[in-house]
Amino acid sequence: MTATDEHSARTMDIADATNRFLRQAVALARANVDEGGRPFGAVVVRDGEVIATGVNEIHRSGDITDHAELLALRAVARAHGSDALKGAAVYASGHPCPMCLAAMRMAGVGSVAYAYSNADAEPFGLSTAAIYDDLRRPLGEQSMSIRHVPVADDATAAGDDELYAHWAQRNRRP
Repeated sequence: MTATDEHSARTMDIADATNRFLRQAVALARANVDEGGRPFGAVVVRDGEVIATGVNEIHRSGDITDHAELLALRAVARAHGSDALKGAAVYASGHPCPMCLAAMRMAGVGSVAYAYSNADAEPFGLSTAAIYDDLRRPLGEQSMSIRHVPVADDATAAGDDELYAHWAQRNRRP
């Protein structure tokens, strides 16, 4: 087998795996709809193996952060530790919202693939494109008031370290 053939075979294997995991995320989302939930499912994969799944559970919990991706990330962290997310892949039924995408970045997820776009979701009121657009604007121009207000807490006023220095000292960080 030539190097080109090996590359083509590897590319096909990756495409097949991506399609398989995306179909699994969509199946989870579809089953969630059948149970009264929103059409969002997520699959977390590490080294070709599914290590967690999640569906949007807002309808059950009333917690607006109970998105499929976040619940799947939490399941990985509980079962395998948060380091298991570093380099992992997330397959989602829909375009991850900014909250989920930020959490995946902070967790060190290596790649994300999604089956349905914000454009697909827009006619159904499920798109987060407007939030992405708002977040692209400078903080002072966004729809939500966001401002920096420096304050000295009681401990700092009493002569203790500022909050982050306190954390660094307690965790032996320079």
